[in-house]
Amino acid sequence: MSAQEFFAMGGYAFYVWTSYGLCFVVLLANIVLPIIQRRQFLRQLALKQKRQNL
Repeated sequence: MSAQEFFAMGGYAFYVWTSYGLCFVVLLANIVLPIIQRRQFLRQLALKQKRQNL
């Protein structure tokens, strides 16, 4: 099996590589979005704490 045959996936390359790409995007989102949301939450909490201490 050559590299070209491997990447062609027997004529199903578009579907196979698209599904791999979408899976990668979803997994990446599952890592990045909670990190962003945590930062936003901590910022809001710090601002709320500042306002209460005034």
